Parts: sequence; C-alpha cells; structure tokens
Amino acid sequence: MPSTDPVLSARSRVANLHRRGDCDPDLIAEAKRELNASHVERAIQRALAAAPPLSNDQRSRLASLLTGGVR
Repeated sequence: MPSTDPVLSARSRVANLHRRGDCDPDLIAEAKRELNASHVERAIQRALAAAPPLSNDQRSRLASLLTGGVR
C-alpha cells in the first residue's frame, strides 16, 4: 500500500477547514503550520538525497536553524 504524501494531506486539511467557514482560526493556523512543515521536510529530504552526506558541522548548523538558535 503506497504511503500518503504528507504535503497533499496537509494541503487537503487546510482546504477542508477553510471550506467549512465556521472553523476555529487556531485550527486553521495549526493546519497551515503543518503544511509549511511538510514542505520543509520534503525539501530537506530531496536536498539530502541529491548531495553527499553532511559533515557534523553542517548538521549542527542546520539543526540550529530549525531550533531557532541561529538568526
């Protein structure tokens, strides 16, 4: 059984919440955050698959970006 594409699932959730019209804005905001995270995850997976392995320093710098340690 093929796995579901997280970006498509998140996009569908956002659309369905908007379509309802009476949905809690916090639920819509959370669904949009999940959609954004799905896009970022997909981009990271594609970049890592297309390049040589990252060094420890590179992984640390990228992790800092994701945890808010570097601006």
